[in-house]
Amino acid sequence: MKTANLSKTANPSKVVLFTGPTLSAAAAQAVLDAECRPPVAQGDVYRTALQRPFAIGIVDGYFDSVPSVWHKEILWAMSQGIHVFGSASMGALRAAELAPFGMVGIGRIFEDYRDGVLEDDDEVAITHGAAEHGYRGTSDAMVNIRATLAAARAAGVLSQEIAGTLESIAKNLFYPLRHYARILELAAAQGVPPEPLASLRNWLPGGAVDQKRRDAIAMLEAIRDLIDSGRGPMQAAFFFEETVYWEELKAAAGQVRDPAGMDADQRVLAALRTHPPAAERAEAAALGWWLAAENAQRQGLALDAVAVLAESSAFCAAHQLKDSASLERWLHRNRASREQMESMLAAHAISAGFRGRDPQRLDRSLLDFLRWTGDYDALLDGLPPPDEPA
Repeated sequence: MKTANLSKTANPSKVVLFTGPTLSAAAAQAVLDAECRPPVAQGDVYRTALQRPFAIGIVDGYFDSVPSVWHKEILWAMSQGIHVFGSASMGALRAAELAPFGMVGIGRIFEDYRDGVLEDDDEVAITHGAAEHGYRGTSDAMVNIRATLAAARAAGVLSQEIAGTLESIAKNLFYPLRHYARILELAAAQGVPPEPLASLRNWLPGGAVDQKRRDAIAMLEAIRDLIDSGRGPMQAAFFFEETVYWEELKAAAGQVRDPAGMDADQRVLAALRTHPPAAERAEAAALGWWLAAENAQRQGLALDAVAVLAESSAFCAAHQLKDSASLERWLHRNRASREQMESMLAAHAISAGFRGRDPQRLDRSLLDFLRWTGDYDALLDGLPPPDEPA
């Protein structure tokens, strides 16, 4: 058993916020001086709590692509005197579940989960792009659709009956496919009269309600008020049980450093550079990814979410990442965060897109590079390139 260790809370004003598609870092920091991190996943709250912030705010988090944040790590953070808030998305879910233990939920979405009005996780789930593209949402959250349809009814744009029909259509869609254009398309196919659908389509640009964003901002304001009040560390009213499973999570999520004063990345780069031919090939590939990303940004090319999903599937298949546990082990072995993995997949998808644009030009460049590295001769004779297994 373990009680709160209030003396370890180091910074009386530091706030760490996990956000992404719901609220950008810039928008969040306009309300509260917070350190913004990517959507939360398993182990992130534990690692953050080791740094002893005054408060942790959870807005966005991963659901099915990587393991979700554990209730246990949130409880541990609170047992260490850290205030933990949640709203809008994953934060609202965890706050509703942990409110009896002192996690503070803010906003309508949290209240609906707490009161049993909402039960399904898919109500807040969306698909979104990677970090370098601002986590841009590629679907609409069911909670936002419900709030928008309610506002359309209140504004006289829709009747209660038609709004109910649209809500049912949206709920029956798989969450990555939920967006207003698809809902209107299906409604028309089901015989909903065209006039109210046209009215809604015209009303949406200025009338759509982003309930998740509203709740996230309300949470930031609540954290700001708490700091301004001068309140001290949280005093948890529960005992924290250190189970075998908790020890396993700590082992998987703990900050890993290698001996000899170098972290894992430094050791890998140092080892690579002791093999110049391999290092040159790796650097050329990395440079290609980097230049492709720069070129895509300069040309204003949007990242294809479908292409990233295909990259993710191919990568998981190639590395035999069949479930959340195997993915978590890969991340741990490779000292990688979920954000780093997303960035890697996005970079490869962009590079693959450029490879398909002018394959003949790419082949000419590739042949020149093989001549430069000395691999051309070996491959011509049917031999493996140097420094590769025979």
